[in-house]
Amino acid sequence: MPYPETTDAFTITDQKNWSTFKRQEVKLKPFEDHDVDIAVDDVHTVTGGWGEVPLPLCVGHEVVGKVIKTGKNVKTFKVGDRVGVGAQIAADLTCNNCKNGKQSPIKLRTVDTYGSPYPDGTISQGGYSSHVRAHEYFTFPIPDNIPTELAAPMLCAGITVYSPLVRLGAGPGKHIAIVGVGGLGHFAVMFAAALGADVTVISHTPSKKDDALKLGAKNFIISGEKDWHKSHQFEFDFILNTADAYHKFDLPAYFTTMKIGGRFHTVGFGDHPLPSIDAQAFAPGQYYIGASHIGNRPEMLAMLKLVSEKNIKSWVTPIDISEAGCKEVVERVYKNDVRYRFTLTNYDKVFGKRT
Repeated sequence: MPYPETTDAFTITDQKNWSTFKRQEVKLKPFEDHDVDIAVDDVHTVTGGWGEVPLPLCVGHEVVGKVIKTGKNVKTFKVGDRVGVGAQIAADLTCNNCKNGKQSPIKLRTVDTYGSPYPDGTISQGGYSSHVRAHEYFTFPIPDNIPTELAAPMLCAGITVYSPLVRLGAGPGKHIAIVGVGGLGHFAVMFAAALGADVTVISHTPSKKDDALKLGAKNFIISGEKDWHKSHQFEFDFILNTADAYHKFDLPAYFTTMKIGGRFHTVGFGDHPLPSIDAQAFAPGQYYIGASHIGNRPEMLAMLKLVSEKNIKSWVTPIDISEAGCKEVVERVYKNDVRYRFTLTNYDKVFGKRT
């Protein structure tokens, strides 16, 4: 059965062949009163690095498109609105955190945009598809002056760095270090600078120095050099790590570059655990370490407002959606062959006009 029971999707059917996509219809969850159906225009764990996933699976968790149907209780959107969905698509919204606008992707209470079961057992399917069905609370209006292909990558990568930046106090008078310049890191540098902070990038090699400075960093530190940290002691208010190779980090060296009470916060999640570290390493500067994933609705709306007002532009490479296009995207991301995000485009060319 076609839409509205299913979505026309490019799926993986075998994690061992994680870059081979098959086009097929996959089931959508039953339509409910607070749901919004989106005809996808652009999007941005298929390798198994984070564990097994239900198959067949349609990935893609940075989605922008037009609303084509709303549930009877939807108050936020109307048909024709341009909207976006990030990495979370539903939740029960009954806990105190949600009621206070501070919802978090708690595994027992949330539905991820793809590969996550709904209460009826239906598996959520992502944005490499013709249609996405989302709860209105996790659907966001896209400001008119943000191009669709640039907005999509902000809905996961963007909010993932924006949230800790604002929670940790990025702004005028703050000196922040961003570790890594990639899909996450390039947003972190732009957002931190737009918020008024002084930004230093820490990277293992000098290969991205020019990019870092163009993005808004004022300084660049090469952590691959011997004793790199010794000339930067007590310099940063906090460090935001966006790299996934933290298992190779000498964390105490990073700690010494922070002011008293500094926080080392990671949003990069690799396939390996954090390195072993003694509790004593935290004591000299009363350091803290933490992590986060995506952000809440008020933060998403504030991020999009900042992007609109400051005219912030994602660094994006567009690729037409197709089986070959999906394959190219995931393989090049796996090889880190992108500066700094891909956006799949030209959905109407493949799926036709959807109403």
